Amino acid sequence: MNSINPLTGFKDPVLCRNLLDKIHAELGAPLSFMEVCGTHTVAIFQSGLRSLLPRDLTQVSGPGCPVCVTHEGEVAAFLELAKKDNVVIATFGDLMRVPGPRGRNLNIAQAEGARVEVVYSAFDALILAQKHPDSKVVFLGVGFETTAPTVAATIKAAAAQGIENLLLFSMHKLVPPALAALLTDPEVNVDSLILPGHVSTIIGLEPYRFIADQYGVPAVITGFEPLDILQALLLIMTQIKGKQPRVVNQYSRVVAEQGNPRAREIMSEVFEPSDALWRGLGRIPQSGLALQGEYARFDALRLLDVRVEELPPLPGCHCGEVLKGKVRPNECPLFGKACVPANPVGPCMVSTEGSCAAYYKYSL
Repeated sequence: MNSINPLTGFKDPVLCRNLLDKIHAELGAPLSFMEVCGTHTVAIFQSGLRSLLPRDLTQVSGPGCPVCVTHEGEVAAFLELAKKDNVVIATFGDLMRVPGPRGRNLNIAQAEGARVEVVYSAFDALILAQKHPDSKVVFLGVGFETTAPTVAATIKAAAAQGIENLLLFSMHKLVPPALAALLTDPEVNVDSLILPGHVSTIIGLEPYRFIADQYGVPAVITGFEPLDILQALLLIMTQIKGKQPRVVNQYSRVVAEQGNPRAREIMSEVFEPSDALWRGLGRIPQSGLALQGEYARFDALRLLDVRVEELPPLPGCHCGEVLKGKVRPNECPLFGKACVPANPVGPCMVSTEGSCAAYYKYSL
């Protein structure tokens, strides 16, 4: 595959057809795979691969959407922050519509007078803090290892420039601990994993080794084009047939074995691992990131006296079960009825990376 044109070849229909034929020919027993990344979820639907794969090759979506895994208690906490006097909430757009207790969200809070600004990066929040020196600007930090380094760099920049009115509510999540929690959950039954390409550019391969070594589950890091995904599935099938589970890097044109050491260095300087709540998965030890040392003074929850509580799931919403791969989105009784993209009941229908949104857009 070294001769593939990186700009067009990974979408080549002839190459894809050849790989699809090979998958159909070589698939013996039924096989399930979980794609951990929300971008993979969308790519599989958008490319039409889901309808072309053998029926015995079952796709299961996992907790790979940062907005979707944001816990009910975290949503309630940032809505509480929005009520505070002299506070400006800086957030990515997806979080504006994530429902909290009693169906409230940031859009409603903004309509009722809360100061909420949509930003496109953590550095935009830093600029916002410079523009509003008399207010506390709270950046809602969501995302996995992919986005955490840029947030860490922003906090370092704020400290270096003496900007003390930028605060962070860190809801960042770490992928490997969540995968460990899934693989030890008796209710989760998957044969293999497609690992996230974006996260892997930061952490590399080593943090995933336990998947094959401890649990005997084949796992492949892959890209987001049709050929990437098909190659990953063939690699998984080869491992299962040979009974030699490994963690394989199909996405070597982007992901290095050691990831991005500089990004991890910045992240570990500002953050330390902490227990975190995940929607559907509950509290997972050492799966979050908390500000540490001299940077703890930027912690919005501590400075503004807000706590994250372990709240129950939203009534009727099966987003938590979807994130664990226990049910498909269309098996939720609210899907496509009370819960649609224009009026989402749960976050899996809000985010463009959410499984429910992908099912709704590409399957209905």
